[in-house]
Parts: sequence; structure tokens; C-alpha cells
Amino acid sequence: MKGLMKGIAVCAVAVLPAAVSAALGDYAPVTDARLKNPEAGNWLQYRGNYAGWGYSPLSQITDKNVGKLQLAWAFATGQKEGHQSPPIVNNGYMFVTTPGAQVIALEAKTGKELWRYKKELPGEMLQLHPTNRGVALYGDRVYVATVDAHLVALDAKTGKELWVKQVGDWKALQYITLAPLAAKGKIMVGSSGGETGVRGYVAAFDAQTGEEAWRTYTTAAPGEPGGDTWPGETYKNGGGSIWITGTYDPDTNLAYWGTGNPAPWPTEGRKGDNLYTGSTITLDVDTGALKSYFQYNPNDAWDWDEVSAPLLIDTEVKGKKVKTAVHAGRNGFLWVLDRDGQKLNFVDAYPYVNNNTIKSIDPKTGRPTYIEERRPGMGKGNVHFCPSLWGGKDWTPEAYNPKTGLFYIPANNNLCAELPEPEPTKYKKGDLYIGYPIEAILTGLRWESGKKDAPKTMGEIQAWDLKTGKQVWAHKFPTFNWGPLLTTGGNLVFGGGTNDRMFRAFNATTGKLLWEAATPSGVTGVPTSFEVDGEQYIAVQSGWGVDAQRMQGGVDNLVGYQTVVPQGGTVMVYKLAK
Repeated sequence: MKGLMKGIAVCAVAVLPAAVSAALGDYAPVTDARLKNPEAGNWLQYRGNYAGWGYSPLSQITDKNVGKLQLAWAFATGQKEGHQSPPIVNNGYMFVTTPGAQVIALEAKTGKELWRYKKELPGEMLQLHPTNRGVALYGDRVYVATVDAHLVALDAKTGKELWVKQVGDWKALQYITLAPLAAKGKIMVGSSGGETGVRGYVAAFDAQTGEEAWRTYTTAAPGEPGGDTWPGETYKNGGGSIWITGTYDPDTNLAYWGTGNPAPWPTEGRKGDNLYTGSTITLDVDTGALKSYFQYNPNDAWDWDEVSAPLLIDTEVKGKKVKTAVHAGRNGFLWVLDRDGQKLNFVDAYPYVNNNTIKSIDPKTGRPTYIEERRPGMGKGNVHFCPSLWGGKDWTPEAYNPKTGLFYIPANNNLCAELPEPEPTKYKKGDLYIGYPIEAILTGLRWESGKKDAPKTMGEIQAWDLKTGKQVWAHKFPTFNWGPLLTTGGNLVFGGGTNDRMFRAFNATTGKLLWEAATPSGVTGVPTSFEVDGEQYIAVQSGWGVDAQRMQGGVDNLVGYQTVVPQGGTVMVYKLAK
């Protein structure tokens, strides 16, 4: 989670000569039109489409034949730590990123390496989250944001570095892990660092030149709307990180971003709502102007980052057609917002895991009322609350299937946390700015209040009907779940995320487990699907580490033994047996 990791050794910039197979044709430039209406056979961006669905229309692999799925090829990245990026595919070219600031181009059909790029990293840099969540494709370029807070443009066919722009200050422990968002000639990124007093922001850069177009901060300054929700100058180091790719509505030209927790964690020094932390914000892509917001956790004290961007879904809610923005919150509620027009409005919220901290939610505004004895703070001693610091769902993305009409959540239930008395903290550049000892955070997991024994299940994959607000099915695991989800036109849901190293397929309508295969490490990567020469493939990166490993340590602390999940990254690609 938010522990400390020493920076990996310095990597020199290195590009292997392109060795494009004869089976690969000319690289097809990625245009706005293609991103708006992506072809079924490709996976052009982080979640497959701008709306963030994590859905592939491909239907060659179905709930009837998925049992015949077998490994087509595998590729070892040579890197350890968490491999979380999706395999991005454009007409037979695959691009993955890894820890160590690498981009690897592969032939999607065979796994043959075409080129590899390594960003040089400062040897003395402290890495809190040594990972990367993927690339953006735009034109004939590949864009990657790096853990030392830079944005890099590469030639898609050769891996040649075209330009590098500094986005933030790595010496202040600003870093970037997200996959950039490409739209209308701009490449958008955001900065992590909420535990180091970073002031969160989204920044856009010209896709051709790399020049900065705009930068919008996520903590409101005095004189700005929301500026009165921060006392004094606390907004300057107030958190609100952006560390997951936004979603985008081309019809309104609005990008939707999730923001992280306020800093430091104790609330005594920052009375107020602390806008726009713990929120969804919408930004005009042309100007960066903040158009609207919805805050899930005013004055957050529980580290409930709401960094996942909402999925943009046009559906019915209780018989009424609604353009929704749907978000499974770290606070344990499934939030349904109305995004019609220029403003986000509350529609409904449903608890999808146990929450003993939010007393009620206003049915008109959606504002939560907290049970104050569950708020950690000065003079309270140890405070127990549910869900845990890791939330009902962390950064791992949900998925939506337009054929089933169901919304799928990788959830963690029955997991709570305990925080001790806060300790005084002052901002110092390059230091942590939390308010609690790291050890207390990493060992702060607890079972539900009053329970001594481990629950029978923790991790879940849940399916929800947005039209009724009802849960349709849930598959439960004895271990926690850190698995991003993919759903397909073949009535399937794919996901990993458990410490047994399994990657699985479920019936998207019923939740029945249909197929599973062991991988070399645990799967915390984002799965994708693509087609080459008439064959459908399912791709995912296996590579356990970072927050999943730290959460495992918290569970191990409770159960009294150590769980070992092998390290090492591998790209795994599957297809049907012939």
C-alpha cells in the first residue's frame, strides 16, 4: 500500500533495433475517430474504450467453449514487482509496460519482441509504488508516463525516443503510474504522491510537441470555488492525487477523473470538505477548466482514495433513462451519478461491502453522514472502521457488459482496519506526510469488529443490475481479490487477483466458474482481448507485488503465517485449442 520501496538501479535508455515480422503490416495510426469507435479486434486504450467499460465485443471465445482455452504464448519481462498494465494491441502490435520504466513492443500473435525502451531513472530516487499501468496510443506514437514524473513519446514502430517532458518533481516524491489519456491532440496525465504532501493535478501536453497545454489542480486555492474548504494554506500540500486513467465523453468533451485522499490523514488541521479530494471531477479537455464534481468522502480520515474514474453508461435506472457515471467506491458504496449536461448529480448509492462508518447518505444530495466514533483522530486511541484502508475496492477497475447489462466489481468484503492515535506531522519536501507510523498502517488490517477468527471469504467478484440496484451474483474467494476485470461479448468475465496465482473465466450472466489456469505469479494486471488473423486472444500480465503484496502482509499479520507468492513478470496470452 503506502509503504516505502527503495528505487531500483539506474536503467540506461536502450532501444533494440526493430525486427518487424513479415506477418505485421504497416502500423495503423491511432486517430480520435478510432479511439471514439474502437474496432472489436483491437484494444487501443487502458479500458478498451473512452467510457472505461473493460469490455471486448469479441465472441469467438464463449461460455460454451472457454474450457478449451490454452496458452498461446508467454513472455517473461525480466522485471519483478507489480505488473499492472494492460496489453495494448493495435493491428498485431502489442505494447506492455513494466516496473523499471520499461515499454516492450511485441508481436501480438507470437510474442516475439520487437523493441524495448528503458527510461533512465535516478539511482537515489525513492519509489513508493514501483509499477506502471500502461501506455496511450495516438497517431504513430506510444506515450508512457514514468515513476520519476516524466512523459515520454516513442515511435510506435521502432521505440525511438521522440521527446521527454518533465511533469513533476520526483525529489518531492511526485511520481506517475497511470496510463495516459489521449484525446483531441492532447496527452493527459496525473500525479501520485498523496502520502508525501503532493498537491494533485491533471496536466495535458500537446501530442506532437510535448508542450504543456494546461494544468488543473485538485485542491482548491483561496478565491477559487471550493477554496474555503481548506483552512489557511493546507491546500498546498493537500493530496488529491490522480493515479488512475480518466474516462472521456467525446460528445461533451469532458474527461472524468477520480481523486485521492487528502493529506495528511488526520483531519484536525484541515477542517472542512477539502475539495476536490475523494471525488470525481470533470475537466474540459480543451482548456482544463473544472466543470463539475461529486465528492464521495468529505473530510476523509480513512485513506479512502476514490481514484478510479467512473464508467460512463447510458442505461435505465428504476425505469428512467439516465446517462450515468458509475463508480464502485473505496468507501464500500456503489455510486450512480447522472452526468447529463454539464453537472454531476446524485442518483443513488448501494453498499456492496460492509461499511460501519457511514451512518447515512442524503437521498437528494448523496452527501454521507459519518459515525464520528469511527473517525480516527486525536484523543480517541485505537479506532476500528470498515471497510479497511484498502477499501471495498482499491484501484482495480470494474467492468460493464452491454449484452448482459451487468456491472462487475472486484470487491473485498469482511476486511476492516484500525488506526492508532495520530502523531504530529509537518510537511517537509521529500518526506512522507501521513500522520501515522508506516508500521501501524501496514499492520492495521482487522476482521470485523469483535471477531477473532478469519472470515470464510474475503475477495469477491460481484455482478450488479444498474436498472434495479440489485446484486445479481457474487463469486467469493477465501483470500482477498486484487484482480482487474475484463468482460466480453462471449458472455464471460475474466480476472485474477488471488494469491493462488490463478487467472479465471466466469459466466457473465450467472457467475459460474468455467475455466482457470495457474500463472507464474499472481495476476494484478488488467486483462484485454484482441483478434489476429481471425483468432481471438485473451491477454494479461502476471506479476505480484506493490499493494497486493503489502495487503497480503497485513492479512498474514492477522493469521500468523507468511504467504509466499512468487515474483516476476510474464505476459500471458491465451487462445482456443484447435
